Amino acid sequence: MFKKMFKKDKEEAVFAPATGQFVKLEEVPDPVFSQKMMGEGIAVKPTNGTIVAPAAGEIIQVAETKHAFGIRTELGQEILVHIGLETVALKGEGFNVLVKLGDKVTAGQPVVEADIDFIEKNASSTVIPVVVTNSMENKFDFDWKNVTDVVAGETVVFESKTK
Repeated sequence: MFKKMFKKDKEEAVFAPATGQFVKLEEVPDPVFSQKMMGEGIAVKPTNGTIVAPAAGEIIQVAETKHAFGIRTELGQEILVHIGLETVALKGEGFNVLVKLGDKVTAGQPVVEADIDFIEKNASSTVIPVVVTNSMENKFDFDWKNVTDVVAGETVVFESKTK
């Protein structure tokens, strides 16, 4: 009981991973993301290829094909940033990863340089889903922001707090 009384709610802002247009996750043209099979989140249609950490934390995953990375935030969220759709088929071409597994990153720190023109020509979409893969554990409350144009590492797209 006392723990509950003195427990301070922790909050964490999650920023856009790229500069571009905000896209609701339900509007991502891929059922795995749009039906939230991977978890709750948002997406961005990028206007350039600088992909940044959406929050401070530790890099816990870098896809072998360089098209996705995961961060465990200080709040405990496990956030997957998936660059483009059907980009695993590119086998790493068009991506330059700037971090390695275990690196600590700050919100807004560049993580991947992606060749958006190449992705646009060779994958089904450049849209970047950002998903909290452990959101099904029901540990977090989300406050989704109503934004349209977003700036990498500057525009808050949602805030999370522990339940």
